[in-house]
Amino acid sequence: MYFFLSHLYFSDLCYSSAVGPKMLADLLAENKPVPFVGCALQFFFTCVFVDAECLLLAVMALDRYKAISSPLLYAVDMSSKVCYQLLVGVYLVGTVDALIHTLMTFSLCFCGSNKINHFFCDIPPILVLSCSDTQVNELVMFIIFGFIELSTISGVLVSYCYIVSSVLKISSAEGRSKAFSTCASHLTAVSVFQGTLLFMYFRPSSAYSLDQDKMTSLFYTLVIPMLNPLIYSLRNKDVKEALQKLRNKVFVK
Repeated sequence: MYFFLSHLYFSDLCYSSAVGPKMLADLLAENKPVPFVGCALQFFFTCVFVDAECLLLAVMALDRYKAISSPLLYAVDMSSKVCYQLLVGVYLVGTVDALIHTLMTFSLCFCGSNKINHFFCDIPPILVLSCSDTQVNELVMFIIFGFIELSTISGVLVSYCYIVSSVLKISSAEGRSKAFSTCASHLTAVSVFQGTLLFMYFRPSSAYSLDQDKMTSLFYTLVIPMLNPLIYSLRNKDVKEALQKLRNKVFVK
């Protein structure tokens, strides 16, 4: 679990770093130029690690299923070799997807305004600037993102169906509570991240709003990477005790 968790945090750090520093610099600058190549690189790395996070959350669901349903075989089923193979697959899919979108998006013709109405280089605001036909780009984006989202969400749901089935077979209430507690943080992280992405890229075009799009992008690129460590640290006994002491002090005062 901690092996995949460390790479989840690594993905959070990478895609928030691709967006955050430039956005903060732009807040303080009167002119906010971004080179064409710099824009392409920012989009590429953001796409790689956002995809990686989607896939890592699905892999972590599989990991939890193996740990709960067959704990005695867990070390065999999820050996170091298997973990590294899954990790290579995660980053490979993310890289290929990002490469396809980057090449297709930045090979379009841009003959009008060069002002991106966004705080980072994302596909929708860039396609708005193009004077080429972007229907193919939009279709490819929908198909690839749709496949990744469908496969990862399906993987999480199937894994948790088996997890619930396995947990209900545990005779003691304490054992069931302990098993469910190991999954609560992961389910919270999945719900927040996947829910934001689904709202961002799969809502009807009639409901699309660029201003709303900016707020959603801000949430998943900067807020979620800060929330994930907090979500997972709440399972830590020392953190729980510290929060309990803080709450007691507040109410005593």
